Amino acid sequence: MSSQAVPNDIILFHYAFSPFAKRIVWYLKLRGIKYAECIQPLTLPRPDLNELGINYRRIPLLSIGRDVYYDTRLILARLEQSFPASSSHPSLSTPENKGLEALLEKFTVDAGIFSKAAQSLPPDLPTMKDEKFVKDRAEFTGTSWSPEARAKGYPEALAHIRHAFDILEALLADGRQWIGGTEKVSLADIHAAWPFIWIGDMLPKQSFAKDQHPEAWAWLGRFKKTVKEAEKSSKAVSLDGQAAMQHIVSASYHDQQTGVDNNDPVKLKEGDLVQLWPTDSGFRHKDQGKLVKLNKDEVVLAIQTRSGSNEIRVHAPRWGFRVVKAKAQL
Repeated sequence: MSSQAVPNDIILFHYAFSPFAKRIVWYLKLRGIKYAECIQPLTLPRPDLNELGINYRRIPLLSIGRDVYYDTRLILARLEQSFPASSSHPSLSTPENKGLEALLEKFTVDAGIFSKAAQSLPPDLPTMKDEKFVKDRAEFTGTSWSPEARAKGYPEALAHIRHAFDILEALLADGRQWIGGTEKVSLADIHAAWPFIWIGDMLPKQSFAKDQHPEAWAWLGRFKKTVKEAEKSSKAVSLDGQAAMQHIVSASYHDQQTGVDNNDPVKLKEGDLVQLWPTDSGFRHKDQGKLVKLNKDEVVLAIQTRSGSNEIRVHAPRWGFRVVKAKAQL
């Protein structure tokens, strides 16, 4: 059940600078799904999430009732399932574009586009001179964010992004307005656009002149205009950490399904005490709890809030995350 203060029982934990969070904000706004938000610090610590008992450090997270979802791939999949197409929430996806959507999501998230976009941030950007930010991101990625290391990788990152623009240009070469060939902006556009929107204004103009990739730049312009209009349509309800936590721990579970796939290679059982963490970034931050569900799509743990007086469930994708039997309590 949804409260008036938290529309649709949804709370988005994010910060404005997060390009991954933009994927979710755009999706919610374009589909007209109202939600609340709890703004988080750019760097650790994040006391609000700590109080919920969550060690996972990536942004965004999204709660629906008492369930907290990690990773934008799973968040979008859950929102698609929870809000089928209706007059109030028109669909952004079409059956014939499901394959393209999946490929574009793999292209931007898993195939190195985002990581190269991050490496393409100008080394002299003010943020890169913030010692706290640089230290935080070095811990997050497990790689050096020193000025020397970033300057060394900068040319290769730009070359990678230029090739990605070539791919976008080829996809749009037939004159289509939207990347999926649809009449209006679609989920395929969200999957494809977000890292390029994030990095676009910071790319060196001489290397990414708009006459070199005219269709790609025109498409990005249309996308920016469309989502800007959508963002004006409604404002998220703003919650502080205490209000967000109180809502979550007093809500019902959105996902009532439980059970473990006995054919999963990890050979775990429902109720096992397990640890869960992402394998690519933020891997030093592990959550521990009882295994509630494990299937080809997701892993679900029941974890205790920091006070130990309440239990919530956290959900992660089955891919890109490792789940193992815990040896002892954290």
